[in-house]
Amino acid sequence: MFFAEARVRVFIYGQPVDARKSYDGLYALARNEMKQDPLSGHLFCFINRRANQVKVLWWDRSGFCVWSKRLEQGRFFSDWSQIRSSETDWTHLKLLLEGVEPKSFRKRFSRVPTA
Repeated sequence: MFFAEARVRVFIYGQPVDARKSYDGLYALARNEMKQDPLSGHLFCFINRRANQVKVLWWDRSGFCVWSKRLEQGRFFSDWSQIRSSETDWTHLKLLLEGVEPKSFRKRFSRVPTA
């Protein structure tokens, strides 16, 4: 992906999407359902019902790009009832694509204030 990571915004669609959708179908979802401008250069993430495939739509000033990732085993997340349409950042998208659910994060240590 060829953009500045610090400035990119990521929008995750919170409902299952037909994995057969391509540029026009994903554009329509981003525009009409998410109420965002797909031509803004932001990333729009769509996940299928089984949660084993993700498609990301991006406008790069000359046309749309669609990236897709399908897992051979497992799922990107375990429960659709906890997924909502939301804005997130590039780091969260990378974690999602690696299969890390944010709810499972734990602090490894806590800093104890010194007196």
